[in-house]
Amino acid sequence: MSPNTCWLCKIFRAEENGISSKVSLEEVLQWSQSFENLVTSKYGPMVYKTYLKTEHSDENIEFWLACEAYKKITSQKKRISMARKLFTSYIQPQAPNEINIDSPARKAIIRNIQEPTQSCFDEAQRIIYRHMERDSYPRFLESQFYQKLKHSLQTNGNNSTV
Repeated sequence: MSPNTCWLCKIFRAEENGISSKVSLEEVLQWSQSFENLVTSKYGPMVYKTYLKTEHSDENIEFWLACEAYKKITSQKKRISMARKLFTSYIQPQAPNEINIDSPARKAIIRNIQEPTQSCFDEAQRIIYRHMERDSYPRFLESQFYQKLKHSLQTNGNNSTV
């Protein structure tokens, strides 16, 4: 196995990442078209999270994805439980994975945490999305991490996967 593909194997074939299929060049190229393409694609969020770990900011994509799941909860009981988990993990001061949001957004969540609505994390999620889109995403596209992945797929042919 060549040194250039070893890291790819670790990312895309490792059991701990839960990747049973392979990422395609087409998908990887679409990630560079827009941040939305990256976070809504099949493997984009996992790859982006792996990159964000190198920046020590993977809590951002974790929070964003958790909010996406939270908005789909229909049971009030489950919503309350999930809202509290989101709050203790990401929102409260000194949370283990505290995200960088402004004081008004944080205070609004604190006011509504006892009876959370489906939209109570929307503003915080928008802030984190914009932060990732403006800051981390451009660095991701320029990173050796993304460039090596793209190059590896291109050298293996357009229809190849990793």
